[in-house]
Amino acid sequence: MSALKDGLREKVELATKFGLVTSEDGKLGFRGDPNYVRSACEASLRRLGVTCIDLYYQHRIDTTVPIEVTMGELKKLVEEGKIKYIGLSEASASTIRRAHAVHPITALQIEWSLSSRDVEEYIIPTCRELGIGIVAYSPLGRGFLASGTKLVENLEQGDPRKARTTKIENLNQNIGALSVKLTPGDMAELEAIASSGGRK
Repeated sequence: MSALKDGLREKVELATKFGLVTSEDGKLGFRGDPNYVRSACEASLRRLGVTCIDLYYQHRIDTTVPIEVTMGELKKLVEEGKIKYIGLSEASASTIRRAHAVHPITALQIEWSLSSRDVEEYIIPTCRELGIGIVAYSPLGRGFLASGTKLVENLEQGDPRKARTTKIENLNQNIGALSVKLTPGDMAELEAIASSGGRK
């Protein structure tokens, strides 16, 4: 992590995870017991060569340990200045509430895309209510929504998606894409595609 040691540490927000473990027989599991939480954090600090992790996620919930116990140790790590903020990944709405009651949760990482929308019923509203940020993974539905995309090399000359940011006008055009608003008709079409399994 030489980039972090070359004066860039103050310019980045550093996030990492804990809790995914591999047993001697090669099986994946999850750990959230206090001793593991602390040792995993301290090992990450050493590996990264930093004194504090900005956002520390629990990779998956360890159902053998009450979330309040895991959060209690994470809260201590915040108080000690070893982590700034706590995140969860793939947690239920009730687990989020229980965890948040011990110490505020800053971010929740979840799979969320047009093809994975079950989180919109309970999890997203819970996060909005509690002021928890959402970090979506697989926003293109694990390839479901990307099957029609083209590589930049295959785009025709003049296609705005091919624009590079070496010129200010290209940068302004790329930034302009952020102002695109989908109409209700656009959204209805996307909903129809998602519910039909991606067939238009």
